[in-house]
Amino acid sequence: MLYGIAAATAALFLAAVLAALLRSLALRLGAVERRQGRVVALLGGPAVIVATAFVAGVGDWTGVAPLGPAAGRLLVAGVGVGALGLVADLRPVPLPVRAAVVTAAAALIVPFEALGLPVGVVAVGWIVLVAHAFTCLDHADGVMGTVAVVTAFALSGCAAAEVMDGPATLLSVLAAALTGLLMHGRLPARIVPGRCGGLFAGFVLASAAVLVHAGREAGPGVGAVFALTVVATADAALVLVSRRRAGRPLSRGAPDHLVHRLRHLGLTARGAAVLVGATGFAGALVGMLIDLRWVGATAALWVAGGAAVAVLILLRVPADGASVPGKPQVGGHLRVRNR
Repeated sequence: MLYGIAAATAALFLAAVLAALLRSLALRLGAVERRQGRVVALLGGPAVIVATAFVAGVGDWTGVAPLGPAAGRLLVAGVGVGALGLVADLRPVPLPVRAAVVTAAAALIVPFEALGLPVGVVAVGWIVLVAHAFTCLDHADGVMGTVAVVTAFALSGCAAAEVMDGPATLLSVLAAALTGLLMHGRLPARIVPGRCGGLFAGFVLASAAVLVHAGREAGPGVGAVFALTVVATADAALVLVSRRRAGRPLSRGAPDHLVHRLRHLGLTARGAAVLVGATGFAGALVGMLIDLRWVGATAALWVAGGAAVAVLILLRVPADGASVPGKPQVGGHLRVRNR
């Protein structure tokens, strides 16, 4: 318990300090992104990765909090995926290349012996989808970090309940590191996770969800995993369907994500971010309650139904970036990249 508190505190402050230092470096190197009237640094992801890997690695090396083989492989694979994201933040990397690398990393993590080949292949595909979905959540200040923090904390509780100390430690350290980044990345952000932070967090969370629930019954396991990642899944579904209907390439960025559409409905940037974060918290809470067997797997159906209704409603909201009469044009602290 004491080590867990100390490790989380160390990861939080280390990530916060690194984010401040990397912001200055990013401004000097030009690793930035322009938003209306301001420049935002893109090197928040490395701060999260270094803080997570250092604190978790020290605990494993000293034997105070061993990660174990599964969590150790997950951390190494996650760092590799994050490194790919860092390259993508600095120069264009085609989506098929990113997907191939994440697929290879996921194949090293998924426990095929416990899931079987068909289910294992599905799990690999799901990890790839969620990892990229978390990068897309970085379409507004603080959204990806907030959703990832609540998901990591909930998953850490699920892992602890299953007496999986290694994944629980890794997830709690990740949550603390993401919180440290949010000290600089909340709205208005001075530094953001970028693809590096999004891919790392999304990959670790999705892979950990598979590891934690690999031995569970199919119904509760699938229900908990879906509820834990409902915001990223809903955003991905919203974007995929809207771009398909509009005849736009799936890889071409556009202001058609959750917060963009909520802004068109009249919410402020802060209000939209808070709403998305609260939804992520609600989904993570349901997923954890299912995992703890405090509620049945059918609770996930309510989450799925709510997500489906929200997606259907938001599909009717303008997503082309045009101004809406009587409402401010989408912008401010929002950013549009190739997501």
